[in-house]
Amino acid sequence: MLYVSIFVEVLRSRPALAVWIAALAQAALWTLVPTLFYAGPPGDVPFVLAIGHEWQLGTYLGPPLAFWLAEGAFVLAGNSLLGVYLLSQICVVVTYWSVFALGRSIVGAQHAALAVLLMVGISSFTVPTPDFGPVMLTMALWALILLHYWRAVSEGKRGYWVALAVEIGFLFLTTYAGLLLLGVLALFTALNKHARAAMHSTDPWLASIVALIVLFPHLLWLVETGDGLMPRLMRLRTPESVIDNFNAWLRQIALILAAHAGLAVLVSAVIGWPWTKREPSPVIVREPVDAFARQFVVYFAAVPALAATIVAVLAGWPMPVGGIAPLVVLSGLAVVLLAGNGIELNYQHIVISAWFGLLLVPPLLAVIAVFAAPWLGVDLNVNKPAPQIAQFFSESFQRRTGAPLAVVAGAPRTAALISLGSPSRPSLFLDATPERTPWVTFDDVRRKGAVIVWPTTDPTGAPPPEIKQRFPDIAPDVTRVFERLVAGRLPVLRYGWALIRPQAEEKPSKKEEGKK
Repeated sequence: MLYVSIFVEVLRSRPALAVWIAALAQAALWTLVPTLFYAGPPGDVPFVLAIGHEWQLGTYLGPPLAFWLAEGAFVLAGNSLLGVYLLSQICVVVTYWSVFALGRSIVGAQHAALAVLLMVGISSFTVPTPDFGPVMLTMALWALILLHYWRAVSEGKRGYWVALAVEIGFLFLTTYAGLLLLGVLALFTALNKHARAAMHSTDPWLASIVALIVLFPHLLWLVETGDGLMPRLMRLRTPESVIDNFNAWLRQIALILAAHAGLAVLVSAVIGWPWTKREPSPVIVREPVDAFARQFVVYFAAVPALAATIVAVLAGWPMPVGGIAPLVVLSGLAVVLLAGNGIELNYQHIVISAWFGLLLVPPLLAVIAVFAAPWLGVDLNVNKPAPQIAQFFSESFQRRTGAPLAVVAGAPRTAALISLGSPSRPSLFLDATPERTPWVTFDDVRRKGAVIVWPTTDPTGAPPPEIKQRFPDIAPDVTRVFERLVAGRLPVLRYGWALIRPQAEEKPSKKEEGKK
């Protein structure tokens, strides 16, 4: 007797509903976990918000769009990181839905839903997602670009050229890796006869003008600063170094493959490996896929990853250009496409259990890590009490000077945490590399005042030599100790700090007033 699970029945009868349930469930989990259990922001979020707060047209980290969106989400959420976590999960949901919409046009709705469900097994779409930044936004934009390129080129829907142009412009405003991804797109268009035919109309060329209009403000910034894209493209290594870095390229490929470990588990469960006994199983069938669709999916599932890793090795970067997540958006769809026109769901109970395990176990492990890591001597960034740290230093400055804290410097991450959590949202100043924070200068520090902070184990709070050299007149204050969310076997958090009072503005003398 053929048994069909209710989950499989939903997949067959309501594939779009299955996608929405999976995407929203994952988004809810990875929004709630950091909101409820993280004492401090993960990854580079403090720097993303510190840069976004300045509303620059570009910085040393690249184009500005991701930083602007993060700052906007943070402010709209009432200066809460919940807004940033939600923004990141919106990017994941947009990616999943774009892949489903693309897959529905190529392999049908049921197989497209299977492709999205397989994406839950790719770690790049789960564990790192609370750490919002250019990688997360690039992932969503690249998925939309592939969808709308397909609509415009394969389906001949002219209106999608405009959407495609705007998205390409936004991609360039998000990451310089957009140049590589666009190059991959252009190469496919040049090599494929069907795609080349779409270039005979005026729509693609008009769309390129729209993309330039979207990108224009950042292009002005590149011209004015002389930094950004071209220096990055020119920082290539010698041929000898490229040969030496072959192992680095293999490591990057291994990282991309490792991100697919969960997907491999799901595929193994579906095909029944390593079990040999077969039982009657439901089969999900699709119409045959034409050659152009097959070429499109396989090309964009493999070539961007190869190109990004090769460029990263040439430039000497430890990770693929643009991050891993944008490079693997079509992995699930490629697996489903290559699986054939009929996919037999063997061992349904094992497949369903494995899928729920991949959905639930990573966030559960993230929560366990918050409480267990300190007992193993591991100091996690998310275990540091960011609100308490920011409150103490901002209130101390306000109380002593009568002015809101305007600038914070010293240890970069600690300074970024204070910039994030203080009510006045002070500007972050990277005093060791001031060219990276051009919105603040040493003159601004003297004029507006600042808090200089550094981690220390010395109860006297003596500043490190490099900080003392940059701020020779500072007098260290009494060190401040903070308790972690979970102390475990870790020592208390001790920070040395110094306060630079703002310079009083010189008042004009009575003689000068008389002359006026």
